Amino acid sequence: MVLLLVVLGFAVTRPRGWPEVVVAVPAAVLLVAIRAISLPYAEAELTRLAPVVGFLAAVLVLAQLCDDEGLFRDAGALMARACRGRPRRLLVLVFVTASAITAVLSLDATVVLLTPVVFATAVQVGARPKPHAYACTHLANTASLLLPVSNLTNLLAFAASGLSFTRFAALMALPWIAAIATEYLVFRRFFATDLGAGASVLPTPARPREPTEPEVPVFVLVVVACTLAGFGLTSLAGINPAWAAFAGALVLAVRALAQHRTTPTGILRAANVPFLAFVLALAIVVRAVVDNGLAGTVRHLIPAGATLPALLGTAAVAAVLANVINNLPAVLVLLPLAAVAGPGLVLATLIGVNIGPNLTYVGSLATLLWRRVLHEHDTEPDLGEFTRLGLLTVPTALIVAVLGLWAALHLIGG
Repeated sequence: MVLLLVVLGFAVTRPRGWPEVVVAVPAAVLLVAIRAISLPYAEAELTRLAPVVGFLAAVLVLAQLCDDEGLFRDAGALMARACRGRPRRLLVLVFVTASAITAVLSLDATVVLLTPVVFATAVQVGARPKPHAYACTHLANTASLLLPVSNLTNLLAFAASGLSFTRFAALMALPWIAAIATEYLVFRRFFATDLGAGASVLPTPARPREPTEPEVPVFVLVVVACTLAGFGLTSLAGINPAWAAFAGALVLAVRALAQHRTTPTGILRAANVPFLAFVLALAIVVRAVVDNGLAGTVRHLIPAGATLPALLGTAAVAAVLANVINNLPAVLVLLPLAAVAGPGLVLATLIGVNIGPNLTYVGSLATLLWRRVLHEHDTEPDLGEFTRLGLLTVPTALIVAVLGLWAALHLIGG
């Protein structure tokens, strides 16, 4: 357990900017060497996660190529145009845009690629950036409930649930909508002063300059739509949906290379190979910790069955554990235990590890990335304000999302 905390501590702080993998891989090798986990078990864990990590790599490349095509820039221009001199509209536009991007292109796209665009758009329309920047990190976590591709935790849960891509999405649609709506209502109240002040930044007689007509990136939108359709079709056909992600990324990569907007090195960099290696190494570390006592401790906390109290209890345990040891190791610990009781508890676990991290900075790697993006814009989020907002959003969003899951399980079936 100590070694796991060391790996996570390094991932959180990243001294000198070193990648997480420089500690995670030696830790995994050490655990195998001292036989805390046997080599065959470690190899089995790598084999189990290899398709998931490949899927993640394809989605990361797809998101970066979409950015190279101007998708996020054009999204910002469309939001600015839709405000039409009414900055208070921007929050709902950010919620819609961030929720869609998180669901389709993963939470990393929202944190790393959309957040800077939201900053620029807020300045352009005369709104205070803070509520909209906070919306990016909250929705990167909360809005990642919908699709298996929205989050690495989703990919892991998808593999453990035994559900098809379409059934996974159908069961999570209601929790997704309920959680986002709850976040929006809380944001409107919590940031009422900032939103009101932003609306009066421009002098009354002045009319804001009308944004130029943004171009709609038709090609990239068609590729993304076809990729989404491919996820569903491959899943129905019993084929790993990762192939659809690879196909979408390949189409955009060929186009970008032909137009000299990227290079093979740039595409490889977008795949973030060090982070992929960190995920695999972390899985071995977590497996060793689980096999050496943690499973017995946590097993008593996971309820049996898919009743509403069991779903609520599982989501609560997952949320707490995510804020103690980060959501990625939390889901690796909990999924084998939840999967025994069926997909209902797996999805409840996912709700906990996706929404729960909005409570603290260390709950998810996405939140840590978001803080770095804000630092690049000479902005430092206030810990007290972040925590107060989390205390208002997380418990309520967890409850309504689990209620949505419970209703979906009864309407659709697990």
